Amino acid sequence: MKRKWLLILSLVLVVAGGYLASAVQSDYGHVRVSDLRIAGQDGKILSALLYVPENATDKTPAPAVLTMHGYINTRETHSGFNIEFARRGYVVLALDMAGHGYSDPRAFVNYDLTRGAQDGLYYLASLPFVDRTNIATHGHSMGGWSTLRAANDNPDLVKTVILQGSSSETYLSGEVTAESPFNFAVNFSRYDEFWDLMWNDKDAAGKPIAVDATGAPLVKKPSDIVKAPKLKKIFGVTEDVVPFSMYGDPANETARMLYISDTTHPGDHLSKEAIGYSISFLNETIPAPKPLPVSNQIWHLKEFGTLVTLVGIFLFLFAIGERLLDSAYFQSLRQPAPEHPGSSRAAWWVGALIATAIPAATLFKFKGWGGVWVPASATFPQAITSQLMIWAVLNGLIALALFIGWHYLAGAKQGGGALQYGLSTDRSRFALDWGHVGKALLLAVSVVGMAQVLVHFVEWAFLVDPRFWVVALKPLTAARFGTYLTYLIPFFLFFLASSLIMHGQLRLKGKSLGVEMAANALVGALGITVLVALQVGHLFATETLMFPRESLWGIIAYQFIPLTALAGALSTFFFRKTGSVYAGAMVNALFITWYIVAGQAIHFAG
Repeated sequence: MKRKWLLILSLVLVVAGGYLASAVQSDYGHVRVSDLRIAGQDGKILSALLYVPENATDKTPAPAVLTMHGYINTRETHSGFNIEFARRGYVVLALDMAGHGYSDPRAFVNYDLTRGAQDGLYYLASLPFVDRTNIATHGHSMGGWSTLRAANDNPDLVKTVILQGSSSETYLSGEVTAESPFNFAVNFSRYDEFWDLMWNDKDAAGKPIAVDATGAPLVKKPSDIVKAPKLKKIFGVTEDVVPFSMYGDPANETARMLYISDTTHPGDHLSKEAIGYSISFLNETIPAPKPLPVSNQIWHLKEFGTLVTLVGIFLFLFAIGERLLDSAYFQSLRQPAPEHPGSSRAAWWVGALIATAIPAATLFKFKGWGGVWVPASATFPQAITSQLMIWAVLNGLIALALFIGWHYLAGAKQGGGALQYGLSTDRSRFALDWGHVGKALLLAVSVVGMAQVLVHFVEWAFLVDPRFWVVALKPLTAARFGTYLTYLIPFFLFFLASSLIMHGQLRLKGKSLGVEMAANALVGALGITVLVALQVGHLFATETLMFPRESLWGIIAYQFIPLTALAGALSTFFFRKTGSVYAGAMVNALFITWYIVAGQAIHFAG
């Protein structure tokens, strides 16, 4: 009965969370949200969510906002802004940037500097219920560069531009001056990790152009952007820009405003303050058809709903795995965990600290090698995933080497062998039971496949994805399935090596399943958690990064905390249920590879 109720609970969480998220996203029925596919001028397909408030009709066209998320995010990441704009009566077109989400990648020939934003702008302006004289753009990070470029190229279509954690005068965005014919706001956070990239102009050699008397760049931390020459050019001043002061006049489309929020670059999407500033400037320059106080925000309830759904999906992996193992077909996989003395308490702590520290200590170095060794190609089209693959493979080799060394130094003396480590099911010799391995694979495919069906159901029924902030589980589309298979085996080898460490060297003897799952979840996640804490802690303490060259990967690492904890728990759960390392390693490989490939950008268009 307990097992049955866990499955029921997981499904209730999925449905209840999805229903809440959908209700909030539609402003409880006052906004119609549609999933679109738009054909670009180059024939590539763009994905978008279209928010149409009830006040927007062919007879009463409404002002509109084109929004775009940042690099390696998707349209749903921007939902806080989208929801609040739509609630106030603006039509919102939230694009998946080219190569992201469900949008086709752009080829590198005739490269589209707007990454689909210009096509989105044309589509938005063509809608009969949109007032094409009152269109704004709102983009985060690279999405800001892209939407700004679309506005620069089509100033007749854009009245207001808002950059969120972004900047002007990159090769993508183009120049903005005090004479640019649209209202313009920069909403930049006090702890934004990308201040150097965004606001320090550099020469071809990467050296800063604007420097102080000591030769140091003018923008040494996020709040120094008030000194940036290109920001002063936008505002038409020579002195430092004053935040929260209106420059120019919205009536003649010369308004300029700098907002500074107390959050980080990805934190913009979880900040009522940052979202409120964008609402405020949009209303100042294009008055809202349904004005609401800036403090009246409900987007966080949608975020809570998708979090509940994500937790439900995670629980479902355990619950459906348990139920399948009770079935007549898979019941033969159920075997007790083999007896093994494990490590002493002191040895366990030493081993656990090494196991959790190495992946964190090698992340930045190994992913850098991956970027050089495996450039984007038809075989490996996702640059970030390829970097993660190399990091995983190298860590798997390190884990395997350490495990073999430990085995000959200590494990074998304690009676450890292939059976005790979960590599073999034969008590007389080391021999792979291919029937067991094959059935374990079928179990893993069934578990993850059913989870995939559930995620597709959530998107179909509620038009949301299970997520919290940047941790997002998107359905795996047919277009990405081949890529998924390409990356699957390297990640499986990593999880197999990790399982040997967890269930061979670091076995917790005499502990309950729950305690061992929690311990291995902690071992999996602690090192990355410390790495993230060091980066973020240093940022909040000094407005600078402990690892200044790793602004992007310091943010990508956020996702590793729940994923590595989940992987440790899943591996332990299936090891204790089946007595071997295969089912857990396969479930982890299938699920984590799905998570990465479905959510990552495609960098090679073929």
